[in-house]
Amino acid sequence: MSVEILDSRRLPWPAPWEELFGRHAPLWMEIGFGNGQFLLSLAASHPNVNVAGVEISNPSLQKAARRASRQGLENVCLLHGNAPGVLWALCPPESVARVYVNFPDPWPKAAHHHRRLINDRFLHLLATRAPAGAHLDVATDHDEYATWIGERLAHNPYFESRLDVPFVTESTERLRTKYEEIALAEGRTCRYFKWRRNDAPAADAFPLPPELPMPHIIMHSPLSLQELKERFRPGSWVEDGEAVRLISLFESVEHEMLLIDTYVEEEPISQRVGLTIRRRGEEEVLLNVHELGFPRPTPGLHRAVHVLSRWLEDVHPEMRVIKSNVRV
Repeated sequence: MSVEILDSRRLPWPAPWEELFGRHAPLWMEIGFGNGQFLLSLAASHPNVNVAGVEISNPSLQKAARRASRQGLENVCLLHGNAPGVLWALCPPESVARVYVNFPDPWPKAAHHHRRLINDRFLHLLATRAPAGAHLDVATDHDEYATWIGERLAHNPYFESRLDVPFVTESTERLRTKYEEIALAEGRTCRYFKWRRNDAPAADAFPLPPELPMPHIIMHSPLSLQELKERFRPGSWVEDGEAVRLISLFESVEHEMLLIDTYVEEEPISQRVGLTIRRRGEEEVLLNVHELGFPRPTPGLHRAVHVLSRWLEDVHPEMRVIKSNVRV
């Protein structure tokens, strides 16, 4: 048996969990599973549960996949992606019965605190994906981050401690992770937050992203591709919560085509895509998206093609849109 690593960006929204696991069962999730030791132990000790592991590190994913395959675990699903994106796009409301977050990156510098996973927005998102009674377990060995986590949980209306205290410093029923063993050996105190989703309604401000047609624009262009290439300059645009950055331009040696390396940032996903400018007749160009990287036709991708057309309009006064399916 071989356990497959799934790219969260290529799965349907929401994910067909029953199809991925081959059965219907409660869905548990570990976010940032590292070497996979805790995740696989969880799956082995709870065979009647579907266990999804979310991780951004490719080496960690590959190591966990090899171990899961050797152990013959059939109730494990490994996802490459970031936790907010997975919860938002792949998980329908009230679909996640338990979430574990073991020793997340504390991002200790104040300028980096916005990168911390445990924040008010993440807890609100999780509250929309977890039914009443769902467990949330968080462990950390970082003193300041522990205070941060405790404050956000305490002020969040959707979760309550399963204990009489906000956290404990011993948790004998759980498997200790490799990182946890190192922290304890070095004398650091670990805090274990054991909370649960209460029955307070959580407004779903995180609708499943719409799947739009792949965007394209036809423009009148008196300029050649070479002239457009010479006028290109990198730039960034932020509109309606969607950020587009045109990074670099490349010219095809085989086709009449320019490709612009583009970064598109939006919630719940970010994409690195190639926008193309192709010659179409003597005075027309076609703007669309290269299939490289399997781009998703999100609102942000539509925004990116729109940004490219506006840049071209600024390049020359006779550049104008003739036809477009872009929705902005």
